[in-house]
Amino acid sequence: MPASLRPRRSLLYMPGANARALDKARGLPADGLILDLEDAVAPDQKALARRQVVEALGKGGYGQRELVVRINGLDTPHGAEDAAAVARAGAHAVLLPKVESRAMIEALEMRLRAAGAPEDLAIWCMMETPLGILRAEEIAAAGPRVACLVMGTSDLTKDLTARHTAMRLPMLTSLSWCLLAGRAHGLAVLDGVYLDLDDEAGFAASCRQGVELGFDGKTLIHPKTIAACNAAFGPSPESIAWSKRIIAAHAEAERQGKGVVLVEGKLIENLHVAEAKRLVALAEAIAGLEAGAAP
Repeated sequence: MPASLRPRRSLLYMPGANARALDKARGLPADGLILDLEDAVAPDQKALARRQVVEALGKGGYGQRELVVRINGLDTPHGAEDAAAVARAGAHAVLLPKVESRAMIEALEMRLRAAGAPEDLAIWCMMETPLGILRAEEIAAAGPRVACLVMGTSDLTKDLTARHTAMRLPMLTSLSWCLLAGRAHGLAVLDGVYLDLDDEAGFAASCRQGVELGFDGKTLIHPKTIAACNAAFGPSPESIAWSKRIIAAHAEAERQGKGVVLVEGKLIENLHVAEAKRLVALAEAIAGLEAGAAP
């Protein structure tokens, strides 16, 4: 499916050193998977994780899910090997941690190109440090491979010496700044993880806030949160039905040469029609993904 229509409601981190988890992920209803070589992997298991992730990608069976590999930073002992191994492994994207400059992205792109990466292998950027947030626009504009900004709110909260609060007020400036940068350059932008797996109400509230702010979806750390996340970030049946009515009414008005369209007393302008078409296309892409996701 076109990258611009690819659903990204839920992206689940999966530890690369856990072969069972990599296998189980083939049957999970997440829109995408982030196969992790970084934070979720102990230092003495980095090589094992790299090998298992490459083998899992080669084996396939993940349906139409988007497959992303989070590598270690290029300034670590493992980053260069990760980039070389993942370049032609069959992932859709490489997620680079702690991005703070255009130069970091260019260094990764150079290594991917040297390793023979296909032109459509995207680069995703973890936005998780104060300097990275301040340079969000530079990062979003760093090149044609850059496709997504991923909020790393846990590390960012730590670096800011802030607190995890219900309304995430300490995060709002950073979240909005990255959304502005991402949207200005046509990128997807994903919200950060929710850490308390027993707080279902808090997770639901975090998802609602993410939708209201404008995120495409949310990164997750446990499969049990996938269904609620998909429901929150996906268009509802009511919104799809309303969108189709708007599109039809606008088309009929154009045929009749009318400049004003009213649907149930509401004035419909071109911007509403554009958003309605986006929602309908997203709903169709989600249906296609879910129909073809199972191996």
